[in-house]
Amino acid sequence: MKNILVLGAGLSASSLIKYFCDNSDTEGWKIRVVDRDMNLVNSKIHGPNAEAMSFNALDPEERRPQVEWADLVISMLPARFHVEVARDCIDLKTNLITPSYVSKEMEALSDEAETAGIIILNEIGVDPGIDHMSAMKIIDEIHEMGGKMHIFESFTGGLVAPESDNNPWNYKFTWNPRNVVLAGQGGAAKFIQEGQYKYIPYNKLFRRTEIIEIEGYGQFEGYANRDSLSYRDVYGLEEIPTIYRGTFRRKGFSRAWDCFVQLGATDDSYILEGSEHMTYRDYINSFLPYNPNDSVELKLRHYLKIDQDDNLWDKLLWLDIFSRDKKVGLKDATPAQILQKILEEKWAMKPNDKDMIVMHHKFVYILDGEYHEINSDMVSIGVDDVHTAMSRTVGLPAAICGKMILNGTIQLKGVQRPIKENIYAPVLKELEEYGIKFKDTKLSEPVLYNEGVI
Repeated sequence: MKNILVLGAGLSASSLIKYFCDNSDTEGWKIRVVDRDMNLVNSKIHGPNAEAMSFNALDPEERRPQVEWADLVISMLPARFHVEVARDCIDLKTNLITPSYVSKEMEALSDEAETAGIIILNEIGVDPGIDHMSAMKIIDEIHEMGGKMHIFESFTGGLVAPESDNNPWNYKFTWNPRNVVLAGQGGAAKFIQEGQYKYIPYNKLFRRTEIIEIEGYGQFEGYANRDSLSYRDVYGLEEIPTIYRGTFRRKGFSRAWDCFVQLGATDDSYILEGSEHMTYRDYINSFLPYNPNDSVELKLRHYLKIDQDDNLWDKLLWLDIFSRDKKVGLKDATPAQILQKILEEKWAMKPNDKDMIVMHHKFVYILDGEYHEINSDMVSIGVDDVHTAMSRTVGLPAAICGKMILNGTIQLKGVQRPIKENIYAPVLKELEEYGIKFKDTKLSEPVLYNEGVI
């Protein structure tokens, strides 16, 4: 028997836990799933090979005996705790998987992990994860043909499925609301375009968008992720003239969201005094100039230059941000925390709602002196409110890799990403069995591409 320890049973872990339970008899696995909420764990495990446990996974004294028991640990904890788990795994020679980005602290553990004879596989979720694997598959194929990459663009969005899309923002929370509110902060978005470095400061980020059509699903808009440049080294594209990664929302979202950015409502760096006594109307008014003669609505229109016939105004009204009756009720709250509370009331997924993951890659390459283009799209709709598209696309790749580590298919050691063919090829193939499949479209004629327009 092989032993698997899953730390965290939140929404993103649902499909991962199901995969392990479903395959435990065939593969000979014992599974322990840890969360402070035992009822949550018990609702997600099934079969005689799975055990629910409750302890403080952040406490090394409680965690280490379980890491020592395991042959593989899957950490679904918040990203900042992965390094602590990784150090235990190195000491106890236990393999580790996380879906999170490789931090500098995690990268620094690579030699120690290799010496310990274990793999620490990171960035094996959806974004990062499926984006890496699907991109590297086509990039490797282009290189094998003798092609040279010229443009790589990639967008991913966690959105509400069309059948559950019933609000003017065309958006609901399908993952951590705090991350949505704070998206794009912490420095300028940076990328490279035709060899020229480009930077978009946070206060301009949501007005610099790209519109992309996905067949069968309509138009989406993408705004730039914070750092696209680091992916040149990850994908072996150090010399590529254009690389750009972004996030998808429905068309019109970003312009409306920019209202909150310009207002200062997404700021998480200071506290609003007396926040617990504020109404939503007081909250909005706190950012606006004092004028006893104008209403809050009129001041906001003037401040943000919103015309009376602009349908953006309908989005703002729908959020009840001018309510005199609704109280913030949060003591010593930051602007971002209050905005999150307001949005959680209006953007929450209902029990029968379904979510949707949309991913799009664009590859432009030069072969035999001509430009060619491939577009690769993936759309995944959630099964229900437990096995969401987000849960499936985060959890299934990690679970499949867990199987491959335990059965010896993956022999790599040290800190790794899923960018090698012996990882991405079998994972992408198995994901297709779950309906997570890319549609690749190659333009039938060489592309007429205008270099130098920057």
